[in-house]
Amino acid sequence: MPAKGVHVAVTADVVVAGGGVIGAAIAWRAAAAGLDVILVDPERGDAASLVAAGMLAPASEALFGEGALLRVNLLALERFGSFAAELEDATGHRIGVRREGTLAIAYDPGDYAVLMRLTAFRRSAGLGAEELDSRACRKLESFLTPDVHGGVLFAGDWSVDNRRYAAALREAMAGAKVRIAADRVTEVLIRDGQARGVRLADGGDIGSAQVVVATGCWTSAVSGLPARLRSAVRPVKGQLLRLRHPDGMPPVLTRTIRATVRGADVYLVPRADGEVIVGATQEERGPDRTVTAGAVHDLLHDAMSVLPVTSELILAETCAGLRPGTPDNGPIVGGFGAGNGPGGLLLATGHYRNGILMSPVTADAIVAGLTGQPPAAEWEPFTPGRFAGGEGSG
Repeated sequence: MPAKGVHVAVTADVVVAGGGVIGAAIAWRAAAAGLDVILVDPERGDAASLVAAGMLAPASEALFGEGALLRVNLLALERFGSFAAELEDATGHRIGVRREGTLAIAYDPGDYAVLMRLTAFRRSAGLGAEELDSRACRKLESFLTPDVHGGVLFAGDWSVDNRRYAAALREAMAGAKVRIAADRVTEVLIRDGQARGVRLADGGDIGSAQVVVATGCWTSAVSGLPARLRSAVRPVKGQLLRLRHPDGMPPVLTRTIRATVRGADVYLVPRADGEVIVGATQEERGPDRTVTAGAVHDLLHDAMSVLPVTSELILAETCAGLRPGTPDNGPIVGGFGAGNGPGGLLLATGHYRNGILMSPVTADAIVAGLTGQPPAAEWEPFTPGRFAGGEGSG
C-alpha cells in the first residue's frame, strides 16, 4: 500500500516524481532493469492520464512544422505494440489496444479543403492516407450523417483504453517491487551540481543517486529545476465526455473518428466495452479542472452533427484534465548536458497531447539515461537543455 510520510532515512537508486502513465512506465521499466525505485505521487497521476482518449495517432495528428515531433511519435507507435504485449504478459490484463485506424472526416467544403491541405502534408511526410468520398466514409461507418462531405482513412493509427492501461502499469509496478509514496515532490535536492534526492510536501526527504521528474503539468511547482525549464511547462485544460451504449444497442463505431465541423475539431473514440469517448477542448485556463456547460454542449453538438446516433447514447461521465504543454508542443525528455543542469537529474514531462502514445518510448529513453546508455536519436530535439539554457536552479 502507498505509504504517506517516507522520511530522510529512506533511500533508493532512483526516485520518480509523478505517477501518471509516463512516471509509472518509467518506474516499471527501471525496476525491471534492476534498479531500486520509489515513485512519489499524491493521487496516482490523474491530472491527464485518467481523462485521456488514448489515441495512438501520429498520422492523423501530424501538423505543419512538427516534423521532429512526428518522428518521435512514429517511433512511439512502433514501440507500443511490443510494450503493450509485455505489460499484458506481466499483469494478465488486456489493455484495449485497437488497430482499426482513424477516419478523419470533414463536415462541409471548407472543412474538406483544410483536411486536404493537411493530407497533402502528411503524405509528403511518408504517411499512408486514403481519400474517401462521403459514400465511402459511410460504408466504413454506417452511422455517419449523409451530410459528411468526405474524409481520409489513416489506417496506421491505433488507440488504447487509457484507464485500463494506467491500471495495468500500476499493477506492473507493484509486481516489479516499486515502492510508492503517496506524497508530492516539492524540490529536487541538489548538492555539488548533482541530484541527491527529493523533498516531500510532508517535510520528509528521500535520498537517491538519480531523480526523474515526470510531474506533467505540475512541473513548475518542483523547486531545484532550472528556472526557464520550470516555466516552460504549463497546464492546458481539456474537457471530454464518456458515453455508453444502452443495453441491447449495437456498437455505433468501429474506429476512431476525427471530425472537423465548421472549423471546430471533435473526436470520437470507441472502446471494446461499448464506451465512446468524445473530446476534447483545448483551453488556456491554468490549473482549472471544472467541467463547463458550454464545453459539454459544443462537444455533443459537433459529435451529433457527424454521428447523429450519438444522441441515443448515455452520458456516463463528464471530466476535465490538464495536459502538460510546452512552447514548441514537444516533450522534455532526458538528462542535461554539461553546464545546463544538475547531474543525475532527468526530465520526462511536457508530452501535451501524446502522453499515452509516448509513454513506452519515454520509459525506454529515461531508463537508457539511468543506466548510462544513449537514447534513440529521435529524442535529440527534445532534451531539457533547449529550455534550461545553462541557468541556475529555481
